[in-house]
Amino acid sequence: MTAALKIENLEKVYTNGLRALKGIDLEVNEGDFFALLGKNGAGKSTAIGIISSLVNKTSGTVKIFDVDIDQNFPLAKSYIGIVPQEINFSVFETPMQIVMNQAGYYGINSRIARERAQRYLEQLGLWEKRNDISRELSGGMKRRLMIARALVHHPRLLILDEPTAGVDIEIRRSMWEFISRINQQGTTIILTTHYLEEAESLCKNVAIIDNGNVIENTSTRELLSRLQREIYVLDLHQPLDRLPEFSRGKWRLVDSTTLEVDISKEQGINGIFSQLNDNHIRVQSMRNKSNRLEQLFLDMIDSSSDRKEKRL
Repeated sequence: MTAALKIENLEKVYTNGLRALKGIDLEVNEGDFFALLGKNGAGKSTAIGIISSLVNKTSGTVKIFDVDIDQNFPLAKSYIGIVPQEINFSVFETPMQIVMNQAGYYGINSRIARERAQRYLEQLGLWEKRNDISRELSGGMKRRLMIARALVHHPRLLILDEPTAGVDIEIRRSMWEFISRINQQGTTIILTTHYLEEAESLCKNVAIIDNGNVIENTSTRELLSRLQREIYVLDLHQPLDRLPEFSRGKWRLVDSTTLEVDISKEQGINGIFSQLNDNHIRVQSMRNKSNRLEQLFLDMIDSSSDRKEKRL
């Protein structure tokens, strides 16, 4: 399988002596939807900066679809679309101008550029605003405009750096649906996010960076399989006056028609429903309460910090 991105022994040392990256290795396969996670200062933004030429690396190699960025960066860069965390277009231009100008940077003729601009602005709900001054757009519209701009040259690798920061849940969900379709159509996507439910919902594979090191690199499914406990919220058919005495798990009556249970992975859903049946309680719906990937992320960061302290 072709590697969309291959990083080997990548290191970045800033002039103040800070080692932002400590020789990391990372590979993202073509067609993947890949999450790159880490707390602020962990090194993920530095890695993205190096891939996109905004930051100079100290050592190591970076290849985009087998093209070394040191040997042929113009070609490597043509394969990439970047949606940065900060709004970085001219707010005095219209959405159509912004997307068309981006197409011009890649040598796309005006007819094709206009067709693509219309397609992406329509798909992202911006077509009616195409001739408005961009500073008048809402925060969510500006985020979507940056995605349209990044896609106009049809990149093979799309990098999304906190794409839904500050966006309300309804718009965030619509953006999830859009970028999922882009991935299904063949575009490789790397996502950095603090909304970790995005990674759990969207991404096939996950890497976690902490203190300049990759501390985990696996599939999202495998990562989630390590959970030892689950918290479920149960909506009941009939109200309860009091909480029954359940034999296993930690139960809480949130209100008369809502139960919450914290139960071990071994006991699982079967353990929940056997106890409900014993108490003649019927469930209308059930959902997982906790952000499972977030808890794993925090546990791994804590474990990494503990190992570092022991070494010191």
